[in-house]
Amino acid sequence: MSNAPLMPKATAVWLVDNTALSFDQVADFTKMHPLEVRAIADGDAAQGIKGMDPISTGQLTREEIEKGEKDANYRLKLSESKVALPPSPKKKGPRYTPVSRRHERPSAILWLVRNHPELKDSQIMRLVGTTKTTIASVRDRTHWNASTLTPMDPVTLGLCSQIELDFEVQRAAKEKPADQAYGGATLLPASETTRKEPELAPTEKQQDDLNVDAVFAKLKTIGGKKDEE
Repeated sequence: MSNAPLMPKATAVWLVDNTALSFDQVADFTKMHPLEVRAIADGDAAQGIKGMDPISTGQLTREEIEKGEKDANYRLKLSESKVALPPSPKKKGPRYTPVSRRHERPSAILWLVRNHPELKDSQIMRLVGTTKTTIASVRDRTHWNASTLTPMDPVTLGLCSQIELDFEVQRAAKEKPADQAYGGATLLPASETTRKEPELAPTEKQQDDLNVDAVFAKLKTIGGKKDEE
């Protein structure tokens, strides 16, 4: 935590206006030069700046101010903040791979390429801490040691954790477009197979053929009756 109060100039304005502290005491507490504090008191500096009460912000106590007012040699002490700020997260840089494990990275890359082809080069780089050139050489079998490479699980090699691998695989699966449905022949539904075909009305030619047949059949019937007589 810094030894200077928040908004030191505004705090100095408040202390000059509301306390009997010396310029040296205010300057020491706010980490300002005594001449700058004197200029504030004379109205030559910090014009338009509203004073900030260090007591209300928990940076100074009334008892501490009273001690300073009674003793010009006393130096005010900044109160410890009661609010614990979380530590700033470290920026995640490129994965460090121990020297003893670096020769095993091509084997891990080969394993990832074969078992998880959906992974992008950037994801493989994050998992095993390699370069895009090395990944390309393993894919194209142009790596100098391609003939002797054996696929090995990067988790087993200690290059990444199982959680990290699963996370990258799931991310790649989400980003991969869904496969199109198979468009081949399928069975027809029962409503189609059991449907009765509508009876088609006879065409004009078919009607003429039926009429001719009916006439000949009738003539044969009449001729047969005459023979019997």
